[in-house]
Amino acid sequence: MSGMSKIVKTITSISIPFILIYGLYVIAHGHLTPGGGFQGGAIFASGLVMVLVAYGSVWTMEKIKEKNLTMLESLGAFCFILIAFLGLVFGTVFFNNYLVGSNSIFGTVPAAGSGLADINTAGVIPLMNFAVGLKVIAGLFAIVLVMAYAISKKEEK
Repeated sequence: MSGMSKIVKTITSISIPFILIYGLYVIAHGHLTPGGGFQGGAIFASGLVMVLVAYGSVWTMEKIKEKNLTMLESLGAFCFILIAFLGLVFGTVFFNNYLVGSNSIFGTVPAAGSGLADINTAGVIPLMNFAVGLKVIAGLFAIVLVMAYAISKKEEK
């Protein structure tokens, strides 16, 4: 799959930062709004697929190595398991929000019924969302990248 026209590449270059930032926003605010790690990761990966379509699979494969995507996907899974394990160690319930209420950078427990929607009031949930998001971004994009690269090699023959 070769690259597309200069117009498509220009529109992609302009719009890709907004798509990627929106994907990160959905990941970061998944505990406050509809969305989370999977949904935000899918948005982010879709933005990367747009780059793949605009610039071609060979160009994209040169810039983003499949090995790096595999490492990022494994890192996301490892972080998710580590956070869950820390919930077992420091909390009484699996996936406990052990960071809320501690005198750490995550602050204290908000007053009941206060209606605060601060990003630091969810404990480990945002951290788990980022771990899931990283895994989804790397996994989905690796699948699409390998399929597009295989198709481009098949077209060359």
